[in-house]
Amino acid sequence: MKRFAFPVLLIISILITAFSCSNTPKRSRKPVSSITIQPNKKSYVFGEKVSVNVKTKVKNGEIESIKLYYKNKLLKESKELNFTFEGAEINSLGNSNFRVETVKTDGLKNTRTKTVKTLSDTETKIYNYKIINTYPHSNDYYTQGLEYHNGFLYEGTGEYGKSRLEKVDLKTGNALRTYHMPDKYFGEGITILNDKIYQITYHAQKGFIYNLSDFALIDSFQFKSTEGWGLTNDGTNLIMSDGTHLLTWLNPSNFSVVKTVQVANKINTINFLNELEYIDGTIYANVYTTDLIVQIDPETGKILSQVNLKGIIDMYHNQKDKIDYLNGIAYDNKNKLLFITGKLWPKLFEIELIESK
Repeated sequence: MKRFAFPVLLIISILITAFSCSNTPKRSRKPVSSITIQPNKKSYVFGEKVSVNVKTKVKNGEIESIKLYYKNKLLKESKELNFTFEGAEINSLGNSNFRVETVKTDGLKNTRTKTVKTLSDTETKIYNYKIINTYPHSNDYYTQGLEYHNGFLYEGTGEYGKSRLEKVDLKTGNALRTYHMPDKYFGEGITILNDKIYQITYHAQKGFIYNLSDFALIDSFQFKSTEGWGLTNDGTNLIMSDGTHLLTWLNPSNFSVVKTVQVANKINTINFLNELEYIDGTIYANVYTTDLIVQIDPETGKILSQVNLKGIIDMYHNQKDKIDYLNGIAYDNKNKLLFITGKLWPKLFEIELIESK
């Protein structure tokens, strides 16, 4: 081969390759959107309005649509690569998302989300308490659920091998009926709805349904939350806590999730929500590991009020008694009486809440 032949062949090869590549369709690229919120803050206040700017970059092709959502509600649809939606109202406590879905004419699409944290706009009322009556309470009860119904207390207890359901005489503290759960279950919250007792478990993601009259086990159900803590009802649906700041409404017929609400005050979300009681249209909850009971708006999750029961048990037990945290709220709706107790407490208290001035 002559010396000049190799460079010529190399040039021809490069030209052929370049020509071939130029005729190969470019791979379609996903559009990429970004979300910017003004004002830019670590947390927002319930009801606050913000502006949401959406910018989209497109490598190739054309945009079919760009949709901006807040909590799955469509705020704006556009083909503009840079647009701003003014006056978006943040009306969900805790964490919620703005979401952008961008679709090209070739069907390729992409999604981006922006999470915002929202706190309550409501001032928390502070209550003190007054002890009206004291009643005996078994210091063997690791109280997880407490109900007052037709003159009797119903109590669900915890711990493996000791979990049970009890019907208790209020004045004497004596058990009138007992159901022992299998040792593999750690009992948690209970509630009474339509002549049935519902009881959830800690880690098993399972609940049980009993006849109110005789504690006969009539059914069981599964729930999706990783843990079960407190349980109450609003007359229609079950309401469950899972140890976080989330409350979940369950349909008692098929146990599907009806809705969820995140709970917060003006300072932060409130975690460790434990035993629950539905009282006059609001939810009262023990805050686990504290002496606090908080009152929650079931529509928004806002903390309406709180009471600190620190010291209530101090003069009613011996130093050698092994007591645990405050846990247990029951309400006599007919006579408007509020009862509270705690895990392994020897006393149950009827208290009156008095707003602090």
